[in-house]
Amino acid sequence: MLRVGVIGTGMIGQDHIRRMTSVLAGVRVTAVTDVDAAVAASVAASIGAASFPDGASLIVSDDVDAVVVCSWGPTHEEYVLAAIAAGKPVFCEKPLATTAAACLRIVEAEAAFGSRLVQVGYMRRYDASYRALKAVLDRGDLGAPLMMHCAHRNASVPGFYSREMAITDTAVHEIDMVRWMFGEEITAVRVLTPRRSGNGGDLQDPLLLIFELESGVLVDVETSVNIRYGYDIRGEIVGENGTAALGSLSPVQVRVAGAASDPVPADWRERFLRAYDVEFQEWIDSLAGGGQPVGPSAWDGYAAAVVSDAGVAALRGGERVPVVLASQPALYRAEVAA
Repeated sequence: MLRVGVIGTGMIGQDHIRRMTSVLAGVRVTAVTDVDAAVAASVAASIGAASFPDGASLIVSDDVDAVVVCSWGPTHEEYVLAAIAAGKPVFCEKPLATTAAACLRIVEAEAAFGSRLVQVGYMRRYDASYRALKAVLDRGDLGAPLMMHCAHRNASVPGFYSREMAITDTAVHEIDMVRWMFGEEITAVRVLTPRRSGNGGDLQDPLLLIFELESGVLVDVETSVNIRYGYDIRGEIVGENGTAALGSLSPVQVRVAGAASDPVPADWRERFLRAYDVEFQEWIDSLAGGGQPVGPSAWDGYAAAVVSDAGVAALRGGERVPVVLASQPALYRAEVAA
């Protein structure tokens, strides 16, 4: 039984705790902590876990085999580095860290440790539809891939949401997905700004990102984050012999009052609920018997941060921005294709 300590008991932290205590097998949450000690104590009492005063003491506890980091983004580097220093596997919700330099420090620490400990929470890789799409691509049914069209649409976003967040918080999921889907790095980014939607106030929305991949494949990503009708994730690969796309929004088609409709998910939790379950179960299973995580790595978190930075620069300057990665440590060779 894997004993897990959770750092951060906000919305996503509590959802993962629920998942590990009532849905998944082979795991027990033994420790929690949060900046709000009262919330942490309440959560701990509800599941019979210990409440710790801080992340540092939780990580080194003898009752914790592995760590899940769900705290505020700027704290991620500290906790992931502490877990590496303790030699304990750590699942970190995205972002791995808030800057590419911080992500690289994590990469270097893990490479120096000598084996994989870190997994980053990019759950698109665990979604059944994306896995089916990748299987079609990998079989060669489409011939050589040429392009991919993506859309990431939200009904609305909070008032603090900035135009840069359309890249760093929203399109970053497509950034990781594209690297995994095609098994290669993104080499350059462009960002186009269409006519602004009146639904977003002063926010520049939507955006159109264009990624160039090492092989010459082009990927466009539309982000529309105030589109009102629901949460809609789309993806279509164009190959030399055909196309393949993600399936319907809903497993149910409703026919009523002379019309047929596919219900649209309300938000990311509804759309990707099962993907989170699969993601965590596979992480737990990978650690059984002292194994290593096999999901999105620290290098993947670092690469996503560098591409995001290039996207923000392209948004601000209007130019094509190359993506320049550090030299990849041997520990992560072939990680993109994994």
